[in-house]
Amino acid sequence: MKDRARIYVQAGAGGDGCLSFRREAHVPKGGPDGGDGGRGGDVVLVCDDSLRDLEHFRRSSHFRARRGGHGQGSQRHGADGPLLEIGVPPGTEVVVEADGTHHDLVAPGQRAVVARGGSGGRGNRRFRGPTHQTPRFAERGLSGDESWLRLQLKLLADVGLVGLPNAGKSSLLSRLTRAAPKVADYPFTTLVPVLGTLHAEDRQLVIADIPGLIEGASAGAGLGHDFLAHVERTRLLVHVLDLAPLDGSDPVDNHATIERELELHDPRLAALPRILALSKADLVDTATADAARSDWQGRLGAEVPVLLTSSATHQGLDDLAALLLQRVPLQKPEAGATGGLGAGGWEQIGGPADSALESLPEHRVFRPAPPRAFRIQRTGPHEFMVSGQGVERLVARYDLENEDAMAHLERRLKGIGVIRALEEAGFAPGDDVEIAGVAFELDPS
Repeated sequence: MKDRARIYVQAGAGGDGCLSFRREAHVPKGGPDGGDGGRGGDVVLVCDDSLRDLEHFRRSSHFRARRGGHGQGSQRHGADGPLLEIGVPPGTEVVVEADGTHHDLVAPGQRAVVARGGSGGRGNRRFRGPTHQTPRFAERGLSGDESWLRLQLKLLADVGLVGLPNAGKSSLLSRLTRAAPKVADYPFTTLVPVLGTLHAEDRQLVIADIPGLIEGASAGAGLGHDFLAHVERTRLLVHVLDLAPLDGSDPVDNHATIERELELHDPRLAALPRILALSKADLVDTATADAARSDWQGRLGAEVPVLLTSSATHQGLDDLAALLLQRVPLQKPEAGATGGLGAGGWEQIGGPADSALESLPEHRVFRPAPPRAFRIQRTGPHEFMVSGQGVERLVARYDLENEDAMAHLERRLKGIGVIRALEEAGFAPGDDVEIAGVAFELDPS
C-alpha cells in the first residue's frame, strides 16, 4: 500500500487577447474589436471515496491543465480552460511546496484548488478611450501556477479485523489484500496495526488488522488503548474467531471477551455492523464446521452474517470479500464540503454530515500572505532592478517590441508607484531599469 507520493501540477495558461480592427464594407473606421483570452484551467484535488491509497500516482506524477482559448476578432472571447480534477483518497494531507499551503481532505466530495489557471489577456478593444481610440496592442495571457505537491495519506480504515491473539487475522488479511503481515504460531505476532487494500473493479476498501486484544484491553492491559484507537474510525468490524483454539479455550468465551472490551472502550464500537468470520475451518471436519456456523448464526441473528473461512485453503474468502464490498457502501459527496483558498489567511472547510465522520475535528487551510508588491534595488551607478511577482507578471503581459504596448506599460508602472519608487532611489532619465530579466529605458515624465 502506497501512502506517500510527490506529484507535479501545472495550471493552464491564460489565452492571449486579440489585436483586431473591424473590417466591413463602407465602414472605413470600424474601430478595435479584439476579444479577450480565456482563463487557464485550475488543478483541483477531489476527495474520492472510491480510492484508498496513492498507488495510482506511481504510473503518473505530472498533471497539466489546458490553457484558455485566445481571443478573436469581432469581440469574440476565448473559452476558459477546463478544470483538471485529480482524485485522492479520504485522509490525504497535501502540502503545496511552492508556497507552503496545507490542505487536509477527509470528506468525500471535498475539493481543494492547488494550482490556479493564469488570467487571460485583454483584447485591444478594452484599451480604447477618448484619447486613444485605436490601440494597436493587446495583452498576453499569463502562465498558470505550478508546483510540486507532497501527498501523505493518513488512512481511514473501512474495515477492522478484531479478535484474540493468534485468531488468524493476519493470515486472513494477507489473502484478501496485498499486505504482508508477519505470521507465526504464537500470540502477539502483530505488534503494530497492518493495513491492506482490497481491490475491486471500481473501488477499493482499506482493511486494518487490529493487533490482538486481551481481557482488560479497554483499561490498558496488554496492548490496550494503542490498538483500540485504530478501530474507532472503521465503518464495519469483522470479528475473526478461531474455531479450534490451540489453548483449548471456549470460542464462546473468546467472542464475549472481545465484544466486551470493544464496548467498554467506546460504546459506538458496539453499534458498528459486524461480520463473524469463523477462521481455520480446515482444521475441523466439515460437519463440525457447519454445525458451528449454524449455532453462531442462531446466537447472533440474521443481521450478523456468519462465514466459514480458511486462509490455508481459501475457503469462504471470495464470499467475505464480496460481503465487505456490499456492506461498506460508497459515501455520497457532500455538497457543502468544498474547500478552496480565499484571498489569504485562515479559511474553514465545511465538514461532512455523515454520522461516521461527525466526530472528525474541523480543520482549516492556511495560505501564507502574499509578498510585497515590488522591491527596488540599485545594482550599479546607473542601473536599477525592480523585482516582485506582480510587476514581473505585468511586464509578461505585453509585447515589448510594440511602441503602443510599451507606452501603456509605462503608464501602468507609474500608476502602481514603481516610477516614484525609482526616483526616490536616485533614478534619472537615461538609467537602465531591469524587470524580469528585461532592460528598459523608462521615461519618468
